[in-house]
Amino acid sequence: MTYVLQQSLNALQLGSIYALIALGYTLVYGVLRLINFAHGDLFMVGAFLSLVAGSLLGLPAGVVFVLAVLGTAVLAVLIERVAYRPLRDAPRVSAVITALACGLILEHVVLLISPYPQHVPPLFRVTNFSLGGVVISSLQILIVGIALVLMCGLDWIFRRSLLGIAMRAIAKDMKTLPLIGVPVNRVVAAAFLLGGGLGGAAGMMYGQAYPVIEPYMGIMVGWKAFIAAVVGGIGNIRGAMLGGYILGTVEIAVVAFFPSTYRDFVAFTLLVVLLIVRPTGLLGVEEVQKV
Repeated sequence: MTYVLQQSLNALQLGSIYALIALGYTLVYGVLRLINFAHGDLFMVGAFLSLVAGSLLGLPAGVVFVLAVLGTAVLAVLIERVAYRPLRDAPRVSAVITALACGLILEHVVLLISPYPQHVPPLFRVTNFSLGGVVISSLQILIVGIALVLMCGLDWIFRRSLLGIAMRAIAKDMKTLPLIGVPVNRVVAAAFLLGGGLGGAAGMMYGQAYPVIEPYMGIMVGWKAFIAAVVGGIGNIRGAMLGGYILGTVEIAVVAFFPSTYRDFVAFTLLVVLLIVRPTGLLGVEEVQKV
C-alpha cells in the first residue's frame, strides 16, 4: 500500500504537468478548431527560458516562473499573428502543416543555441516529509498546487468571464461575431496567450521535477499531452484536466509494475482504444451541424 501511495503522488505530479500542456491544446482547438502542433515545443521553450533565467541570470524562482510564462505566452501570440492568422480561411491542412513547421523552427533554433541536453539546477529548496512511510517532497506539493491554481483560474475565465464567453461564441460562429462588435482577433490572440503561458509554466515545472532538458523534449511530451486532451474530450477544459491526470496515472502505473519500455506503447494504445469506444472523449460532446 505504501508503494502504491508513493506512485500515486508521482502520478499526481506528472498528471499536473500533462494537464497544463493539454489545456493549451484544448483551448486553441475550442476557439479555432485548430490543433496547434507547435504547442509541445512552446513547452520546451518554457523549460529553456527557466534554465536561462535561473541558471545563467541567477534570478529568484518567482521571477523565473513569471519570465517563463510571459516568454512562451508572447511567443504563442507571435506565432498566431504571423503563421496562423493569414491561414484562417485556408484549408485546414495548410494550418496543420504550418503548425508542424513552427514546431520544427522552434526545435532547431533551440538546438542551434544548445545542441546538448542540459541539467536544470534546482530553484527551490526541497524538503521531504514522511507520512506513514510515504515520502512527500515540497516540490511535488508546489507543482500540484500551482497547476491546480492555474487550471481553476482558466476554468473560471472560460466559463464565467466575458473573455470566456467570447471564446465560446467564436467556436460557434466566427463569421457573425464581428458584426456585433466582438474583436475576434483579440479574443483568438488571448486564447493563444493563455495556452502558451500554461505551456511555459509546465515547462518550468517539468525542468524542476525531471531536471534534464533537450531541444526535442517537446515532441513526445507534446504528443502525450495531446493524447490527454483527446482522452478528456478535446475542446473541453475540464476534460483536458481529467485526461492529463488519467495519462499521468497510466504512465506511472506502467513504469511501477511493468518494464518502462511499455510506457509509450500503453499511452498510444489508450488513445486508439478510446477513439474506437468513445470518439468524442470522456467529457466531449458530439457536435450537431444544422444544414
